[in-house]
Amino acid sequence: QVQLVESGGGLVQAGGSLRLSCAASGRTFSSYAMGWFRQAPGKEREFVASIGWTGVNSYYGDSVKGRFTISRDNAKNTVYLQMNSLKPEDTAVYYCAAGRGPFPTTSLGTFGSWGQGTQVTVSS
Repeated sequence: QVQLVESGGGLVQAGGSLRLSCAASGRTFSSYAMGWFRQAPGKEREFVASIGWTGVNSYYGDSVKGRFTISRDNAKNTVYLQMNSLKPEDTAVYYCAAGRGPFPTTSLGTFGSWGQGTQVTVSS
């Protein structure tokens, strides 16, 4: 079972940028899709982005399209989330997740392993 550790969260002003990283343990990282989800206080966990095992195809939630970019470096066992033009509505705990297969799915139930989360706070 893969272990995931997120990093890169913090406090940023609206309009600013952050890059989150998710380091995965294990030798099969390149064989499955990866995703990012977020959860704000009082709200359900929300899909943000996912990327297939090749790193070519990806999905994005409607609220982040055009602003966030997901990428991966299989040689480093790491997936990234570049977040630009941040808004206060982006404030949440961001979770990295490993998919159950190689395709970039969007539903929470298709991801099996989860990181501990990293806090992103966007001030107005």
